[in-house]
Amino acid sequence: MSEAARTYQHFREIFGGEPRIRPGRARTRQREAAGSEPFAPGRDPKPLGATIDALTAQLGWSGPLSQHELLATWPDIAGPEIAQHSEPIAIEGGMLQVRCESTAWATQLRMMRSELLRAIAERYPNAGVENIRFQGPDAPTWKRGPRSVPGRGPRDTYG
Repeated sequence: MSEAARTYQHFREIFGGEPRIRPGRARTRQREAAGSEPFAPGRDPKPLGATIDALTAQLGWSGPLSQHELLATWPDIAGPEIAQHSEPIAIEGGMLQVRCESTAWATQLRMMRSELLRAIAERYPNAGVENIRFQGPDAPTWKRGPRSVPGRGPRDTYG
């Protein structure tokens, strides 16, 4: 009990009258009885990181935060040389989509898929990445646009 509260109680005893109990006062007494004394066990300050981790887990943000951190730290996971030639695009339904500079790089990374998945699972277990899809560069399509033709499309007409 604080010094001001003790002084108030003392004057109430001297001058008579029942002490008035405010509506929130009962909860305060319960909190005080529950161990809010200074230096009591469990009263040590907690690190800010632990508090933020608990908050993100409580709000269900740990998965999306892990996914965004994975996309941001791709060079650390894949290595600097691979990161120069590839870029993670998105994570949808447990599938990490990576766009590669060339079809050769996409093929090479397909062979390294298991190593990359293991590294991702070790560093970001909450990201929910189950598989990786490597895409080559976007090729032009002749299905729509000014160069499209009706019918079967372009064929060998040179003989």
